[in-house]
Amino acid sequence: MFSVCLEFLGMGSSILGSLLVMIACGLPTWKVSAYIEANLVTAQTMWDGLWMSCVFQSTGQMQCKLHESMLALNPDMQTARALTVISAVLSIFALMVTIAGARYTNCIGDDTVKARVVGTGGVLYILSGLIVFIPLCWMANSIIVDFYSTQVPPSKKREIGSAIYIGWAAAALLLLGGTLLCCSSGTRGLRSDYPIKYVATKTASSDKGRG
Repeated sequence: MFSVCLEFLGMGSSILGSLLVMIACGLPTWKVSAYIEANLVTAQTMWDGLWMSCVFQSTGQMQCKLHESMLALNPDMQTARALTVISAVLSIFALMVTIAGARYTNCIGDDTVKARVVGTGGVLYILSGLIVFIPLCWMANSIIVDFYSTQVPPSKKREIGSAIYIGWAAAALLLLGGTLLCCSSGTRGLRSDYPIKYVATKTASSDKGRG
C-alpha cells in the first residue's frame, strides 16, 4: 500500500512538473524590464523569452516578435532554449516509460520487471529536472550580474521573470516525483525478489511409528 501511494504521488508530481516545464519554455517572461532610474518613467515593458520578445505598452497593447535566428541570441538564451526543450522531451519519454511499468497497466506482466521500468522512469524524471535546472540558474545569474554591472545601461537591465520561477518549481517537482518513483520501485522490487515461501512438512505415518 505504501509503494502504491509513492507511485501515485511520484507520477502526479512528475506530470505536473513536465507541464510546468512546457509552460516555462513557451512563456516570453524569462527576462523583464527592471524599473530603475530612467525606466520608471517609460511607458512600456520589455519581455524576453526563449522564442520571442514582447513589448507591453501602458495602454494595454502588446507586440511580440519571434527570434528569427538562434545564433543571434545570447549564449545563455541559446543554452536555455536547447536544454529546456531536451528536458521537456525527456519528461514525455519518462512518462511513457513509467506508464508502461505502472501497477494499473498490463503492458508488462512480470511485477519485478515493472518495478524496474518504473525506477527507470524515475531516473529519467530526475535527469529531466536537472537538465532544466541548469539553464534556469545560469539565466538567473546572468540577469543578476548584468543588473549590478555598471557597464550595462539602465535601459538594458533586466529582472528575473515569472517563467524562471515557474521553471524552478517544475525542476523541484520533477526531482521530487522522480525520487518518489525510484523509492516506490525499490519497495516493489524488494517484495518481488524475496517472496514468501511456504514449505509443507511431512508427518510420519502411524504405521511407521508402530514399527
